[in-house]
Amino acid sequence: MAYPSMPSVAGVRPYPVAGAPLLCNAHEHGLTGDGTTNDQPAFAALVDRLGDAYAADGRARVIYCPPGVYSIRDAGTVWRAGVSLVGAGPGATRFVLSNSGNRADPTPLAFHTAALHGADRERHLAYCTFADFEIDGSGVASAEYNPLAKGLALQYVVRGVFRNLYIHHTAASGLGCDFLQDSLIDGVLVVGCGRLDNGTEMGGAGIGIGIGGWGSVERLNIVNCSAVGNATNGIFLELQQAGELRPRGIRIIGCHAQGNRFGISDWGANGAIVSACTMTGNLEAGFHVSAKGTTHSAGRGGIVTDCVIDGNMRDGISIGNTPGPYTIRGNRISGNGRYGYHQRSLGGEEQAHAREIVLESNDFYDNSLDAIRIDRPIDDAIIVNNRIRGNGRQCGPAERGGGDSVRYSEKQVVDRRATWQPDEHRGKVVRVGDRIAVVAANDSATLSLAPIRPDAHTGWSADTPVPGTSYELPAAPPTRAGITVNAALDSASIRGNRIWDRRHPQAQTHGLWITGRGSCVDCRIEDNDLAGNAEGPIRLDRSPTGGRWERNHGTDDPG
Repeated sequence: MAYPSMPSVAGVRPYPVAGAPLLCNAHEHGLTGDGTTNDQPAFAALVDRLGDAYAADGRARVIYCPPGVYSIRDAGTVWRAGVSLVGAGPGATRFVLSNSGNRADPTPLAFHTAALHGADRERHLAYCTFADFEIDGSGVASAEYNPLAKGLALQYVVRGVFRNLYIHHTAASGLGCDFLQDSLIDGVLVVGCGRLDNGTEMGGAGIGIGIGGWGSVERLNIVNCSAVGNATNGIFLELQQAGELRPRGIRIIGCHAQGNRFGISDWGANGAIVSACTMTGNLEAGFHVSAKGTTHSAGRGGIVTDCVIDGNMRDGISIGNTPGPYTIRGNRISGNGRYGYHQRSLGGEEQAHAREIVLESNDFYDNSLDAIRIDRPIDDAIIVNNRIRGNGRQCGPAERGGGDSVRYSEKQVVDRRATWQPDEHRGKVVRVGDRIAVVAANDSATLSLAPIRPDAHTGWSADTPVPGTSYELPAAPPTRAGITVNAALDSASIRGNRIWDRRHPQAQTHGLWITGRGSCVDCRIEDNDLAGNAEGPIRLDRSPTGGRWERNHGTDDPG
């Protein structure tokens, strides 16, 4: 098997090119780190010099930047193969990006792209490490969003390492790199990236990885990273080129995604593994599969396991467009503002039935509406051995209030006359005139609001309402089941699930609900415990057809 850029012993000279040391102290090569001098010209010249030396002798070089604030202004630096950048640690070595003198330039710290520099499989970067420094992108601005306004923007990288980086407040993605082979992203913290992304632009993520440049396998590990308050995704994979093979070999392990629009997303991989991650407080979903990417291709064949997916403002897991299969196993999915798991249609091209979706041995509890909601057709689903308890928390009636008991702040509504049950309005939209906000939680008299967008200081769609202004809350849906089938479900196995509610008062109305829009054809519904829900074990607005319905505690065979 051939590996790109694998040098032979004969291809490496025993001594480096004269005048190009293997380890360079940046202060000895024109960079000051004083926070005032523009260090970009000296930085770019040093990268070019060391890149030329690597091309000549095959020996990789390292730039060491001692503690200091390195001002990088008005131009990005084109990176070279065989050149690494190492600092003294985030907070000690800081690169501050700005473009006040050249607003047309997005000014990434380092970039190497197919469109601008001819990057491809043959002209790739190799042996590049970026470690132990901070990138502050808060000084970059432009009249129009530019997806290259990243911290790092590299394409076609072999044996790349990104370790112990703190990247924050970039205009576009923080670490936005594509086509990484035999590479590692380890211990990277990305915060508030995508400042100029309105939520519909390309990029705008904390860690955004384009895939599909190396064929059917891309060996990439993303481990121990944290993504907080980024405009679109905390961490996401996106197939970049229509018609390319969806790669296997990508693993996201031990990461934390909080307060992003989406926590972790799969927009085109084949068999991505997401394991031991925490996804909490994200505005749309904790984990997301869709065809929203540039090639309109959803991920498939992935595995999500041993994760905590809690307190997201809408869905815990949102899966749309994928033809399947997908496996969700052994996760805690709790406290989300709408559904725990939502199989849905997101529009776009991939609208055939999903196949072989597996929900196995997960713990669903305290979600605001249904624990599992199927709004898109699935064939051959497997829903087995899940514990589903105490969901349907959004059970409050419609409410109105105003007058001297009501006051507002940027992220709260307080009504001293209210007597609400805890979290009975979680996930609802509160309206005050033409302003709206989403309720993240509530106690007896206070609605806590989710930010209007990631990293925002307010939850309101406009200015904060004045005290006493009237507010409105809609009524909760009357039926909130453990498993809701609201689309065609064919040849499914629903077996061994325990679905109940022991809270007082109970809010999970039914164990299983087949709506008038749903159907259950040739399904095997066996050995489930459906006793102990608020209104009954099952609700059948359409009776199942064919299949088996046997040994379900709390209900008789509906056939």
